[in-house]
Amino acid sequence: MPGENLSRDEARERAELLSVDGYEVALDLRSAVGEGGEGPRTFRSVTTVRFRCARPGADTFADLLAPSVTAVTLNGEALDPAAVFDGTRVALAGLREENVLVVDAQCAYSRTGEGMHRFVDPEDGEVYLYTQYEPADARRVFANFEQPDLKAPFRFEVTAPDGWTVWSNGVGEVTDDGVWRFAGTRPISTYITAVVAGPYHYESDLYRRTLGDGTEIEIPLGAMCRRGLARHFDADDIFTVTKQGLDFFHDNFDYPYPFGKYDQAFVPEYNIGAMENPGCVTFREEYVFRGKVTRASYERRANVILHEMAHMWFGDLVTMRWWDDLWLKESFADFMGSYSMVEATRFTNGWITFANNRKSWAYRADQLPSTHPVTADIRDLEDAKLNFDGITYAKGASVLKQLVAYVGKDAFMEGARRYFKRHAYGNTRLEDLLAVLEETSGRDLASWSRAWLQTAGVNSLTPQVTYGSSGRITELAVLQEGSGPHAELRPHRVAVGLYRREEAGGTLVRYARAEVDVAGSRTVVAELVGSEKPDLVLVNDDDLTYCKIRFDPESLATLRAHLDDVSDPLARALCWSALWNLTRDALLPARDFVDLVLRFAGRESDIGVLQMLHAWTRSALTHYAAPEWREEGGRLLAEGALRELRIAEPGSEHQLTWARFFAATACRDADFQLLRGLLEGTARIDGLEVDQELRWTFLGPLASHGAADEKAIDAELARDDTASGKRHQVRCLASRPSAAVKAQAWAAVVESDALSNALVVATIDGFMQPGQRELTAPYAEKYFAAIERVWAERSIQIGMDVVSGLFPALQGDRRTLDATDAWLAAHEDAAPALRRLVLEARDDLARALRGQVCDRASAV
Repeated sequence: MPGENLSRDEARERAELLSVDGYEVALDLRSAVGEGGEGPRTFRSVTTVRFRCARPGADTFADLLAPSVTAVTLNGEALDPAAVFDGTRVALAGLREENVLVVDAQCAYSRTGEGMHRFVDPEDGEVYLYTQYEPADARRVFANFEQPDLKAPFRFEVTAPDGWTVWSNGVGEVTDDGVWRFAGTRPISTYITAVVAGPYHYESDLYRRTLGDGTEIEIPLGAMCRRGLARHFDADDIFTVTKQGLDFFHDNFDYPYPFGKYDQAFVPEYNIGAMENPGCVTFREEYVFRGKVTRASYERRANVILHEMAHMWFGDLVTMRWWDDLWLKESFADFMGSYSMVEATRFTNGWITFANNRKSWAYRADQLPSTHPVTADIRDLEDAKLNFDGITYAKGASVLKQLVAYVGKDAFMEGARRYFKRHAYGNTRLEDLLAVLEETSGRDLASWSRAWLQTAGVNSLTPQVTYGSSGRITELAVLQEGSGPHAELRPHRVAVGLYRREEAGGTLVRYARAEVDVAGSRTVVAELVGSEKPDLVLVNDDDLTYCKIRFDPESLATLRAHLDDVSDPLARALCWSALWNLTRDALLPARDFVDLVLRFAGRESDIGVLQMLHAWTRSALTHYAAPEWREEGGRLLAEGALRELRIAEPGSEHQLTWARFFAATACRDADFQLLRGLLEGTARIDGLEVDQELRWTFLGPLASHGAADEKAIDAELARDDTASGKRHQVRCLASRPSAAVKAQAWAAVVESDALSNALVVATIDGFMQPGQRELTAPYAEKYFAAIERVWAERSIQIGMDVVSGLFPALQGDRRTLDATDAWLAAHEDAAPALRRLVLEARDDLARALRGQVCDRASAV
């Protein structure tokens, strides 16, 4: 709609004109229950905004996405809603120096996870509400000035159905007339206000702390989930991590938590991992575990809890001025989430996960045609929505990790403390952060910033080693290369480790290490000259910098033969990550990577690394292996997974992980017979508990291979008639190998908007099955015919899900690449965000084709 996509220039102009003194928002949510009428289900939203204008007589606008507006009053004068409201904006003319705007609107409940999301629990019929706004969906719930640098205090009032509890950013009390009134907030941005309402299960605790000056603080803690999940809710562990995080941040930030209480809501059908609403953080309810999970799942949840907590300071207390500097909060939160987790919780190996998982996300994003500097050029809200990516989060966090090593932990933390105190409740840009870090470190960070924050792309670092007649190193150099059109060479502080086998059959251990500042295309590591010949040279040992690691020929040969003998888990994770990058870059055949996993993954001790290896291996087979080898490769993976499952320690998390991988790779009748037997209880593997989540994991491949029909899937739903069960059922139904099923799934997602966001994603997941390329081939042409319409008609979240999820990547052929190029050539004027998604998918496909060429050549 016109005006929906706010531009940076419009926001800058409005920020120069206005300052906002406060909001009072009254919501009537009683319409959330009961029968709905025709058209969208709506609720009443009455907003009063008090604001000042720097140029009296000027015009501006307020933001509002709503089906209708009942009344608009500006400075006591009633305005005609039909004249001033166009569906996205409320026109405000002739402003005074001080102004009061009142907007009475009917806003729509959401089924897309944007705005006020409404969810009906299939288990008990209860209705649950929550809000999700970032970057700009508060305007779906109340009229406002929707940009991060127009901060203001907020006061919410909510009328809710009987028996409900309501939460918001401030402490709330319910009155005798059933209205919930919440304490006013400090100045915050619109996108981090929040309302959560419904019959949630709620648990509470209290955090106490004596500060450095002797004062005592108490922070009420709360955690909630749907009643149907209450029996699985481990609030004690959530509170433990929360308290450990609060201790860490109070120890290091020297700025008391500024938002009073700390509630954490685990909500259904959530599009993202979590959101840092101050005092009322929201999380996807999948972090409430319904069955047995591995330590990696608990670590991931702890990391997200701490990531969101870091935002209370980086993002909520001090906020970026515009989305160009989104990294100011997300990179810091991503870094501080891992840093605080390693320092303050039981998950002391968090940097291994960071190196193996988070940075993998960054490396992929940084090699796409849409790559951008950490400080990005965000022209409008659609740009902003797509920039919550691996660069803004994980690359930025990697760069900050290096910065801490560069300036020192003490200088970095002191810079953060000054940053909070200097800019509390305000908005900042890159130069504001660099200023305090230069003060505390005494270093000029301008050149560092230009190299790391203001350029795009990832460097590759390769060791070049020469030896003398005695076998000792005469020179070891690190070669640096840029990538693609972004060939920037950067300064890197790296460690170079030398590893060797101490005895025949022994482990590979590090016997020498040197840190060096890599600059330019070639840097000599003088400290290692004279060292005995290594079996393995590991550049970026200890993961100090952000780069792709390459190997010299001798080191690569060592890993091919003895990767599982690398004794240090972080070094081993770095080697695995480097080998995966070689596979993606078509420098290592996909079948060779599969072979490495089959030979060595069984001895991987870190469960998070093992799970990543499984995901990478499936991707290698699906996308990078030559099509003619896929059947053999799939058989080898299924056999290897079953072998490891049978020898894994009974009841261990490794056994559970191999069980899931076996289900994902099952491809033979014997595999399906075993899975069916495990479901029916006629087969058994010692120690493997087949709980409800694992039952769905086993049923999935049976459905997608035609070994379980609709009756069997519906019977499983009858066992698990819950919100989670419904998502699993929808995915299984859409995965069945039938042309009629695929047509029905396509229509449900592309031709209709009846499904909620979660069921859209489940349907797409079921539709896109690697073993069903012939069934889905006809939809490649339909995809390109539909995406521009879908993008125009659906919300941006659903548009992203459809455009990315249904791209015909599984066809994996030149014809699909040509069709993609043809669409791009014919749609140069399509929405930039839509073109970006298609360009990214095109790049992934071209990369897969290069990988297939490499893999095929290895068989010759």
